Amino acid sequence: MGCLATSGARLAGCGPRRRAIRGRGRWDALRDIVRDYLIETLAADDAVLVIDETGFLKQGKASCGVGRQYTGSAGKITNCQIGVFAAYVSRHGHAFIDRALYLPKAWTSDPARMAAAHVPTGTAFATKPALAVQMIARAIAAQVPFSWVAADSVYGVGDIELALRRAGKGYVLGVNANHHFGSWAGKPPIAGTANEIAQSLDPSAWQRLSAGEGTKGTRLHDWAYLELADLDACEYDEEQSGLWTRGLLIRRSIADGDLAFFTTWCPAETNIQALVSVEGHRWAIEDSFETTKNELGLDHNETRSWHGWHRHVSLVMLAFAMMAAIRQRANQAPPPKRMRTPPRR
Repeated sequence: MGCLATSGARLAGCGPRRRAIRGRGRWDALRDIVRDYLIETLAADDAVLVIDETGFLKQGKASCGVGRQYTGSAGKITNCQIGVFAAYVSRHGHAFIDRALYLPKAWTSDPARMAAAHVPTGTAFATKPALAVQMIARAIAAQVPFSWVAADSVYGVGDIELALRRAGKGYVLGVNANHHFGSWAGKPPIAGTANEIAQSLDPSAWQRLSAGEGTKGTRLHDWAYLELADLDACEYDEEQSGLWTRGLLIRRSIADGDLAFFTTWCPAETNIQALVSVEGHRWAIEDSFETTKNELGLDHNETRSWHGWHRHVSLVMLAFAMMAAIRQRANQAPPPKRMRTPPRR
């Protein structure tokens, strides 16, 4: 209880900082305080920023951002809100550091509906990948230490790739089976869709590797990795240097042979196990969604406004960050006992 109280006091801050939390309708101040507090505890230079989304099932049409849309939470198209989240995942633990409420075009094209839900003036339509790019940019601007970004196929191509290359960050991003890949710049010839390339691989190209520990033990799959090109980092940012490799990572289920595909960007000579480990970090955000929904009520709110959603989600992020910090401290090895020197006589 004392540890919880201490963490709460540190997060609450004092004076102007606490007033800023109460006074900003969008609750961005609390989001940033939670992020900074979490980094103090979980920071690691090789951390992975994981991007994913989750659904908030709703009845009716009044809740901000609600609409008939697909959510993996239900596994179907249903009436819901969609929140895009960024989780910070390191060897010390994991928790959310950012969030954004997705507004479908049916909302952003209806000024009266936006006003009724108190959406800030000037808020325009943004795709889920665009929201992810904004969160990545905020993390970089806040000097959050991380080396990688992992995400599923919703976020796998386009602006996110370019933003991460310019920032000097590696990535393992999901892509669809029909996404086209081709090699160049001296690499072995490869061309075709991700699925075509996978089907043409020699059996010796596959390796059985672990993507880390999950709730049911070691997550083993068969993996193949193909390097497509080596490029100098200065092609994307003249202030950077060094050789980076663009590649295709393929995962095959041991049980049924189901395939998943990932576009990759990493420092040259990064091995396949490192990329597999990065992809495996995506499990942490799934665990975060499950924990915050089951234990902290992430999806249990009756708010209808923009501010209500952000208030509720930000407070859940606060509670989850405190849990992650307490867990990390509790798991630390106790300091070695000092031998007492016998008193002199």
